[in-house]
Amino acid sequence: MVILVVGSVAFDSVTTPFGKEDGILGGSASYFSISASFFSPVNLVAVVGEDFPESHLDLFRKFGVDLRGLQQLPGKTFRWVGEYGHSLNEARTIDTQLNVFERFEAQIPEAYRDSQFVFLGNIDPVLQRQVLSQVSRPRLVACDTMNYWIRSKPDELRKTLGLIDILIINDAETRMLAGESNLNKAARVIRAWGPKTLVVKKGEFGVAMYSESSTFGAPAFPLEEVYDPTGAGDSFAGGFVGYLAKKDRFDDMIIRKAIIYGSVMASFSVEAFSLTRLIKLTPAEIQGRYREYKKLTHFEEDEGW
Repeated sequence: MVILVVGSVAFDSVTTPFGKEDGILGGSASYFSISASFFSPVNLVAVVGEDFPESHLDLFRKFGVDLRGLQQLPGKTFRWVGEYGHSLNEARTIDTQLNVFERFEAQIPEAYRDSQFVFLGNIDPVLQRQVLSQVSRPRLVACDTMNYWIRSKPDELRKTLGLIDILIINDAETRMLAGESNLNKAARVIRAWGPKTLVVKKGEFGVAMYSESSTFGAPAFPLEEVYDPTGAGDSFAGGFVGYLAKKDRFDDMIIRKAIIYGSVMASFSVEAFSLTRLIKLTPAEIQGRYREYKKLTHFEEDEGW
């Protein structure tokens, strides 16, 4: 099944303890699209400026990402500058220049409007609802948000949450959104607002999933080299939603497997700056790391204790 993604395409300048890169391809929709493309076709809706190079467009096309929904407006592309400390858990934003993204109005092409799987990147919740108003009866809507929207537009965000199936956010955002310090309690509060499933990204501590029928947890894949965590969450979302669309199912067992595939994609993403690692990835590597994940979390049931 084809996935419709709406989000940002940007230029990032990133500093980590392991290096610095300026003006590299970034943005939530970029990471999501490339990650998801390994599982399902992707239709991209975003905006870039006149400075966006043809080589980046060719990269999306190489991975089969449909660009009919990518607007190119006069002006400069959205730019973000950030840095990470040694813990790599959270970026410190140095500068944000919205540029053409400030004028972004998501116009969904007619060819995209019957999309059955929709992912709403961490954009304005009002804009997220505008997207949904242009799509006819999707079977699954997954959504991301961020602390900025939680603080600045809590009521609008609550309205959006009432229209989605799966919310994918990190642990700090979960606590902030629900006003609860305990993740289990926070998940119960948020799910009462609409999302059937809450997926909580916990960085180096893995992922937790809360649904009506079950709770599930998966560890982060143990890596010796982590260069740049920018886009890890969006790469996770790409693998997660991509796998659900590939299977065209979202029962509990498939969601659990999708979490592992999402974690696999995130683990590759952080091994290099920008999308460098993802664009060199092969399906065989994805399957190999998936099998390693199974070994990492598997144990035989014993009789007694």
